Amino acid sequence: MQIWRVNVKTQTFTKEPVPPSWEKLGGRGLLARIMLDEVPPDCYPLGPRNKLIFAPGLLVGHMISSTDRISIGGKSPLTGGIKEANAGGRTGLHLATMGVKALIIEDAPAGNELWVLHLSLGGAKWEKAEGLTGLGVYDTAQKLVERYGEKVAISLIGPGGEMKMLSAGIQNIDKDKIPSRIAARGGLGAVMASKGLKAIVFDNAGGQKPPIHDPEGFKSAQKEFTTALMNHPQTAIYRDYGTVAMAQMCQGFGGLPTRNFSSGVFEQVDSIGAEAMRDLLLRRGGESNTTHACMAGCTIRCSNIFGGEDGKSIVSPLEFETVGLMGSNLGIDSLDVIARMNWEVNDLGVDSIEAGAALGVACDAGLMQFGDGARALELLHEMRQGTPLGRILGGGAAMVGKVYGIERVPVAKGQAMSAYEPRAIKGIGVTFATSPQGADHTCGQTIRAKINHLDPKPQKAASLGAQLNMAGYDTLGACIFSAFGYAIVPAVVPALVKARYGWDVPADYLQQLGRETIKMEREWNKQAGFTKKDDRLPEYMTREPLPPHNAVFDISEEDLDTIYDNL
Repeated sequence: MQIWRVNVKTQTFTKEPVPPSWEKLGGRGLLARIMLDEVPPDCYPLGPRNKLIFAPGLLVGHMISSTDRISIGGKSPLTGGIKEANAGGRTGLHLATMGVKALIIEDAPAGNELWVLHLSLGGAKWEKAEGLTGLGVYDTAQKLVERYGEKVAISLIGPGGEMKMLSAGIQNIDKDKIPSRIAARGGLGAVMASKGLKAIVFDNAGGQKPPIHDPEGFKSAQKEFTTALMNHPQTAIYRDYGTVAMAQMCQGFGGLPTRNFSSGVFEQVDSIGAEAMRDLLLRRGGESNTTHACMAGCTIRCSNIFGGEDGKSIVSPLEFETVGLMGSNLGIDSLDVIARMNWEVNDLGVDSIEAGAALGVACDAGLMQFGDGARALELLHEMRQGTPLGRILGGGAAMVGKVYGIERVPVAKGQAMSAYEPRAIKGIGVTFATSPQGADHTCGQTIRAKINHLDPKPQKAASLGAQLNMAGYDTLGACIFSAFGYAIVPAVVPALVKARYGWDVPADYLQQLGRETIKMEREWNKQAGFTKKDDRLPEYMTREPLPPHNAVFDISEEDLDTIYDNL
């Protein structure tokens, strides 16, 4: 494995050996190490001193189910802190088979032109993004596949990224060549634009799977993991119903964000829930599909293809986070409307969580009425046009709140909350508040913890355990849902790593990776100026009761301040 380094100012490309301190890290953990070593915490996020980093996880490259994800990172223009966003699709697998430990993109271009960077085993080629500038993600991806072939992987940005909107992400094509796998959070699409890149094409022709130290041991551990994963009842639920199954679960806890996080229950939840969507897609047929894999080799298949009345695809996938933030959060009860909004933000290349939260704040600001899907689509059009209002919305929920003087803004460290109300599901509120990444459910989900979610006492421990596990999974390159298998047979993680690399690692290796990763992230944020006061939720959540339980976020400041004391 090597470090590939691209300088966008000089348009030069080099391959370097992996430094010893980077060798036993991957994904999110490697990003944190590179950030500490090379990215000044006081840098301007869209300037030449920030870097855009791509790093496949430690286990990526062998098509272990749900374990071929790519981590993309840098300093976030949204939070001002360290940022890792990961995605499925082809990118992680291609980088691993090209022998890339990490791709580091640095400096700033000399001009304002956008480029397509083509990377292969033969080196780097630069082509002007003529005919692609201003295009949406879907048309751009199609043109690039036609130009470079159907077997490449592609990471690209849309108009939102080109306009350097703080909600812009980086899309990745999936196994079906659809650019729907977004490293969504934290504004990394704006960072990619600041490097003068419209797209990166990864051509792994001539590549091969990473070497395995003990092939038989690896095969045995992989089989044990796959069996455990397939036998977990949640795997079957996600295969049949997708992530939208979380809508009713959150509603049951009184924690489904509704009308800009003013309630935890949505009266029309059954209209946008998993059963309704499954029945609708089965009835419509055609290109509609209730189950779909975002990565080659995934056995969970929690994705879907949402088709319209004519059976033709509107968007793939329609996930719970989008249904929560653009559905119940906006008082919209039509899956068709939510799917069309999802397509719009995908084509713009912006985070549907951030965009949905921004529109929720816009409702309180009087820019639209709750339940008005037509007006929501008009506001997304404002974003596409780059009008002043559109740029405010594209700046995310915190920016909308500041401009319009709204207090109810569901963010932590400037990043919008995912579709879990932290006053009703308090453990994830601890994660939102304390994670170095800002509000993000994938940094430590606690909804399945066997605790009273309204009792403040057990939430610190629940959140810490979840955060350590997830930082470990992100470093391995594993999807959050792979935990259904790894948690049943935890010895599989050290077994896979030992078989892959020959390393002797402890039984708690997953948590060890998590501790190391979070410690590095917190150190980087500390150097960037973050303090304990940044590990807080908005003040209104501590005093505004949330129906139906009339709960407030009452986790003590001591618990928030001491959560990482024993790392």
